[in-house]
Amino acid sequence: MQIRCTQADHQNQQIIGFCIDSTCPNQRPYCHYCLPQHSQHLEKLTYFELFNEWIQKRIINAQNVQKNVQECKLSLDSLLNKLIPYLNFNIQQFSQIGISQIDNMIKGLCQLEGCEEILFKQLKQSIEQIKQSNQQYQSVDLKQSKIEQPQNQSTFKANSNQFTFQLMNQNSIRVDNCCFAFAFNKDQSIVLAGCKQHIKVFENQQGKLNQVQLLSKHTDDVHTLNFMKKTNNFVSGSSDNSIIIWQVIGNNQWNCQQILNGNSNSIDCLLINNTDDLIISGSYDKTIKFWIKYNQWICQQTISDLGFVYSLSLNEQQNKLISCSRDSQILIIEQSKLDKYWSVTQKIKVDVYGQRLCFINDNLFTFQPYCKDQMHIYELDINNKQYNKIKQIEVKFDSYICDCLFPQQYIKSKSILVNKTGKKVNLMRKKQNGDFIIQQCIQFGSYNIYGQLSDDGEYLITWDSGSKEIQIRRYKEQ
Repeated sequence: MQIRCTQADHQNQQIIGFCIDSTCPNQRPYCHYCLPQHSQHLEKLTYFELFNEWIQKRIINAQNVQKNVQECKLSLDSLLNKLIPYLNFNIQQFSQIGISQIDNMIKGLCQLEGCEEILFKQLKQSIEQIKQSNQQYQSVDLKQSKIEQPQNQSTFKANSNQFTFQLMNQNSIRVDNCCFAFAFNKDQSIVLAGCKQHIKVFENQQGKLNQVQLLSKHTDDVHTLNFMKKTNNFVSGSSDNSIIIWQVIGNNQWNCQQILNGNSNSIDCLLINNTDDLIISGSYDKTIKFWIKYNQWICQQTISDLGFVYSLSLNEQQNKLISCSRDSQILIIEQSKLDKYWSVTQKIKVDVYGQRLCFINDNLFTFQPYCKDQMHIYELDINNKQYNKIKQIEVKFDSYICDCLFPQQYIKSKSILVNKTGKKVNLMRKKQNGDFIIQQCIQFGSYNIYGQLSDDGEYLITWDSGSKEIQIRRYKEQ
């Protein structure tokens, strides 16, 4: 999905999300240039992938109100049931039941009257508010934006076409030093490349890269690069054992905002959650660290006594983390709803350790054993809440050495998984039945291949030691 911003001077930038602040006077769909207009309510910015979740919350709220209305009706029914028997009460019966019973009956009816006054007053206020809200609801016209809901089958049909990533050979850039990490921002207008200890910043114009800045704060090789979701700030991890938060300062320029120290070895994998308030890093010091944002970023928690941590992946709900490490284990790590701390809930022992894994959805993830020609699929058992291996998928492979710095990546909008194995990059499509089929296998001259897909699956960027080029490939359906 490519929607462009129509705001003046926003250079036709891609829309990356929308604002859900009810008082916001500005255009709701926003691009990166729109962000200053929403600076007072950044927490109310979300992105299109979470649209259904946002609607679901509205439905749940309406259902809760509906439940409360039903409970009010039950209260009124109960009140009527108590009053109706007295409607035809014969006052001649007073002489038969005695003073004490009459006294108790009148006291009870007076107490009911007090309850009525409170209930009716609250209901009257609520009814007036509901009437006002209803008038507002009626004035909101969604007819012009009514969307015909696609059937699941048509979605899968659209994603069942053959595809290739075609090399844009004229846009290749010669770089003699190793480029271990890449990142695209949300609208693919900026590309980062970690070339040894330097970070090269490129503007991306339809696959043509133009360098606009060189950042040289790290003292050793840059291994991870990740853009934040709601801003153009980004995070880098390095074999100098540090993590740096980079802040955009305008005109596609960045500076160092904060350096995170705390690891004793190289940072080799790193994630940022969807709300940009959690960074998770994996290191060769055999730890996973959870960094949270207060005024500054701080380390909230460390999980240690692991093997070398090669890969991390968060599920769609952002409450489960999986990791794979040199100790031949896959860890399932879950976040507590109460204190927000993370704990290991499952350890999966594997025959061969792996360097890559990736959540496909909340119930499914993939795992690539080291130097093997099969990729494993794990699925959640809804009964015991444990993940079990359910199948193996054949992949192309031709080397007995591999490198961990090209993570598995799944693009949900296109049902595409990228999986590097040795000298090959397997580009696979997920079928409706859960199988994966290889639709393209790119052969390189070396196992030293590093790369990344853009978030929309339109571009694949790589560097390999055979060509010593940054190469851009573009998605094309056949």
